[in-house]
Amino acid sequence: MKLSNLGRCAVFFILFTLTSWATIAQSLQRYTFDRGLFGTEFRQIFYAPNDSVAQQVRRVVDARMDSLNVVMSDYLDGSEINRLSATAGSGQWVAVSPDLFDILSRAVAIAKASDGLFDPTVGPLSQLWRRAVRRKIFPTKPELRKAHQQVDYRLIELKKPGFVRLKKPGMRLDVGGIGQGYANDEGLKVLQQLGIKSALLDIGGDILVSEPPPGERGWRILIGTAADTTTLLLRHVGITTSGATHRYLEHNGKRYSHLLNPRTGIGLLHHAQTTVLAPDGTQADALTKVFSVAGIRKSKRLIKRFPGVTVWMTEERKGKLKKWSSVTSRSPSPF
Repeated sequence: MKLSNLGRCAVFFILFTLTSWATIAQSLQRYTFDRGLFGTEFRQIFYAPNDSVAQQVRRVVDARMDSLNVVMSDYLDGSEINRLSATAGSGQWVAVSPDLFDILSRAVAIAKASDGLFDPTVGPLSQLWRRAVRRKIFPTKPELRKAHQQVDYRLIELKKPGFVRLKKPGMRLDVGGIGQGYANDEGLKVLQQLGIKSALLDIGGDILVSEPPPGERGWRILIGTAADTTTLLLRHVGITTSGATHRYLEHNGKRYSHLLNPRTGIGLLHHAQTTVLAPDGTQADALTKVFSVAGIRKSKRLIKRFPGVTVWMTEERKGKLKKWSSVTSRSPSPF
């Protein structure tokens, strides 16, 4: 078959592009940048052709992260999400940014799919338990009852193109259980727009990877405990681990996790370390909380609602340790 002049030009352009990228890929260097973000550490690892490009990429990604912090952080008095929470019960529809509308839409979708085991209106309980853990004083029953009465994701109303209404006074939004994964997704979009193909983003243990490093089959990620680790080779996925190793409250001989069950208002009494592998960072972040709250028995049924997701869990109940993984011979490969 003969090619037209236009066809020959197109083929030449494709071959030239592939050859040029192959040449560039051979000279790519690894860059790592660390900074504080969202009250934890943020690490960017990516491959770029030179220092000048790497520094410019870092600045653009950092700017995007800073813009999301101003939108999502419930620790900042003037953040967009706190301004929205202040309108709870007023009856008014509030115009919000595309970022806030997007993350609330995703959070509500996961809340529905998990039957409320994840809930972005958990803010009143979050504040109560943060103070309790910090002061090592268990909340009183009236405090718990009042905070719990203000938590219900069904009281968020979303209206396109970007309006939100919080129906009940005292509601307070908290997307901390999903925000780091969401920020990773947004950061990776920036990297891809800038032509960075191989990257790993890590916000406090919420990890998102794209193409693997040059010449490698995947990014090497360790999961498990210090005594029992597994190395995964990953690409184009998010992976997050949640647990209560360092943050908990002891009361009357019981250890209450900082991870809350939104349906009961109480910190978890079963102690789970949960790792979730998902198609994106947003799901990986939120679903570690969902499966941790659900526990192994319920998670075996719940996993069916989240296609493309893999879970590893270690759970302690009444001194007995159990392990479970959703991995089977039919599980999709992370590649």
